[in-house]
Amino acid sequence: MKYICLSLLAFATISASAQTTVKPDANISRMVDEVSSKNIETIIRKLVNFKTRHTLSDTTSKTEGIGAARNWIKAEYERYAAASNGRMKVTFDEFVQPKGNRIDKATPMKNVLAILKGTDTADKRVYIISGHYDSRATDVMDAKSFAPGAVDDASGTAVSMELARVMAKRQFPATVIFMAVVGEEQGLYGSGNVAKRAKAEGWPIDAMLNNDIVGNTYGMETGLKDNRSVRIFSEGVPAAETEKEASIRNSVGGENDSPARELARYIKEVGERYVEQLDVKLIYRRDRYLRGGDHTPFSQQGFTAVRVTEMNEDFNRQHQDVRKDKGTDYGDLPDFADYDYIQKVARMNLSVLANLALAPGRPQSVGIVTSGLTNKTQLKWEAPTSGKTPAGYYVLMRETISPYWEKKFYVTGTSANIGYSKGNYLFAIQAVDADGHESIPVFPKPVR
Repeated sequence: MKYICLSLLAFATISASAQTTVKPDANISRMVDEVSSKNIETIIRKLVNFKTRHTLSDTTSKTEGIGAARNWIKAEYERYAAASNGRMKVTFDEFVQPKGNRIDKATPMKNVLAILKGTDTADKRVYIISGHYDSRATDVMDAKSFAPGAVDDASGTAVSMELARVMAKRQFPATVIFMAVVGEEQGLYGSGNVAKRAKAEGWPIDAMLNNDIVGNTYGMETGLKDNRSVRIFSEGVPAAETEKEASIRNSVGGENDSPARELARYIKEVGERYVEQLDVKLIYRRDRYLRGGDHTPFSQQGFTAVRVTEMNEDFNRQHQDVRKDKGTDYGDLPDFADYDYIQKVARMNLSVLANLALAPGRPQSVGIVTSGLTNKTQLKWEAPTSGKTPAGYYVLMRETISPYWEKKFYVTGTSANIGYSKGNYLFAIQAVDADGHESIPVFPKPVR
């Protein structure tokens, strides 16, 4: 890979005209190409064949209900794991959800986790991709009616499963967890259990990608057909932000540079680098208007998490009894899903996860020096505490009105002087290895 390199002693002085060119990793490109729309369709149609995957549905049948669905998902993950030389372990995350909102009695629940262990024992980072495998009909408490849930959210579950199939055969320094969670429609119970467990057990989760409703490309109400665009939802103010962190954010104007926003920008840059005919749309909200998803419990526990969702949702398909009314079809049936589009979304997810799992960890103690008044910007940071040793770092820069990083400078030390004012521009630091795998950017804090 070719960089524009600026050698450093104590620090680098960088002009805004010196910008790098980034090339894709051929091995990641090959993985991306392996993601199959046919496999994705097979998974979705199989999940639909369980008739209903309502969280409160039957757990004893071998052919219908939530129990049969989760057993099949686990068996499929185990089949993929056979290619991992023992590195992928598949397990149920079991818990009992007490009676409460949308739960009429204490209910045993099971998430399915396929954990692809990192090859570097010193690299503790964890990356999570998730979809929810439960489904529902119009009545959220109806556990018996046909609830196919093809797009909501067999599509997200299929993304997680297909990536597990492709990535199980490869080695990554960091750990990747492929999840299928339960209880989303009843109240985010499955993801909530994993998030609380991760917090209590100290899982070093670097990023969590929640894929929920990623299979429809036609908006019935609007008449729009869009098989290029996918939305990434990210919170601006972190859900777990402390009073001190809020004070700093307000002082430096960091309301658009939360860890989730940096992850969202990363997804756009890397996803569009590897997937043709894809437009990643950054939506500056935690989730859709007045709605929620399985990334939210992770955000609430202080982890960096985002939601991936199709551009134009079809509400005739979501949370609807399967029927025809006045010539209009209702219900989340598999014939209405766009499998080539889901393949594209899955490829975007894979390119992001693979780059992150191969990259160095995030730079530490990233700061802008504020010991003197100046119209230049001095940045300093420390090397990552996890992952491989970086070959260097990118200094990222953008105007305050820009949603994306506009310039990217490569340096080989841990400080840099920029000839542009911190009062007029925003900056971040990103670690990179010799093959161009980049960490999530880190927004600096003021330091003396």
